[in-house]
Amino acid sequence: MLINGKGVSGTRSFAVENPATNAVVTEVPDCSAAELDAAVGAAQQAFPIWSATPHAERQQLLLDCADILVANLDELAALLVSEQGKPLAKAKRELMGSAAWLRYTATLELPVETIRDDEMVRVELHHKPLGVVGAIVPWNYPVISAVGKFAPAMLAGNTVVLKPSPFTPLATLRLGELLAERIPAGVLNIVSGGDELGRLITAHPAIRKLSLTGSVAAGRSVAAAAAQDLKRITLELGGNDAAIVLDDVDVKTVAQRIFTAAFENTGQVCTAIKRVYVHDSIHDAFVDELVALAGAARLGDGMADDTEYGPINNRPQYERVLELIESAKADGGTIRCGGERVDGPGYFITPAIVTGLSDAARLVVEEQFGPVLPVLRYSDVDDAIARANDSLLGLGGSAWSADAARAAAVADRLVCGMSWVNAHLMIVPQAPISGQKLSGIGAENGVAGLHAFTRLQTRITPKG
Repeated sequence: MLINGKGVSGTRSFAVENPATNAVVTEVPDCSAAELDAAVGAAQQAFPIWSATPHAERQQLLLDCADILVANLDELAALLVSEQGKPLAKAKRELMGSAAWLRYTATLELPVETIRDDEMVRVELHHKPLGVVGAIVPWNYPVISAVGKFAPAMLAGNTVVLKPSPFTPLATLRLGELLAERIPAGVLNIVSGGDELGRLITAHPAIRKLSLTGSVAAGRSVAAAAAQDLKRITLELGGNDAAIVLDDVDVKTVAQRIFTAAFENTGQVCTAIKRVYVHDSIHDAFVDELVALAGAARLGDGMADDTEYGPINNRPQYERVLELIESAKADGGTIRCGGERVDGPGYFITPAIVTGLSDAARLVVEEQFGPVLPVLRYSDVDDAIARANDSLLGLGGSAWSADAARAAAVADRLVCGMSWVNAHLMIVPQAPISGQKLSGIGAENGVAGLHAFTRLQTRITPKG
């Protein structure tokens, strides 16, 4: 762990498993309450100096962090594959994306905004840091999720206590060791542990802001804990993203893009396509294309050169996906391909395409977060939009048409934080992610994400 600029082994440890082999990769510290107190205390102590550090110096530090990350790309990528399971090329893509996030964040400013300036009074808005930020990140994209929280938090002048998932702490802990050579002691602290550590972080009285990416259940727990002392919160939670495919698309081309956006990272992406509505006139041909793509997908260990898709990251999620596949059968669905356990070690499930489900089926209602995609028919686009919006979640959604304006008109009616036109799962650092309904509170990324790590101070100066 990284506490006050130094490595801390802790008094307890837990094992990290390789999801492709089920072998233990290594043991990592299991942070105690006392060690968490030390991390938060270090962040508190560092805050006055860090918050007073000129903005330009904080920007330069983020640029230097990006350079350190890239200089250690191969080591970090190997760790990421071993703990998360994704193919090596995609692990490197996540890490290079993390560097890009750092560099983009370093371009952001927090200018003083003048909202009135006349002969009577000058009124300014200042963006001030909050203090110590608690950041809790998931296991699907552990490094870029961590960077997406600590980079804007630190740029705004906050100090950070970061907890990676217990399933994927290795690359993040190692990155912390590397960055400790550049980041002042106490500004970034990284602690590892499970759910109990998460509860201690959310309840800690010295933490003034919580940023979580995780499940709806985890978000509810964080919100309830934060309410006790009115901590600020940003929650990026589950998604059940719908894609609506109109009747005029090129079936082969769009099926390929839909498949990629649904099965990226073995379906373990908050904003992946989780259900697709396809017009009656092209439904069967579209399903045939998806089935062919699923059948050709190459599963395996992320370090193998020919692997396209890795395993499910952990046993609880593996069992949940298998359960949802069985529920789809019970709900009258047809498994057109896949959905099978792969013999041998690892949490592998063959990519599944499911048809014939009603909107009430669990696989349609719940977020599967795995390699299984329900395809649903529609004949009237207004009905498809209503069905897509009939969800407790609202993270992302997309519309697909040969006529971009026609697709945009559909995307405009989707109740979600991010909507795409003839695309899905395209995330750029400038674009805020802001879930609707149970998909979250607040925004991450871009200027809005930076502002989420600040408090407004209104300054009024009378004249005359």
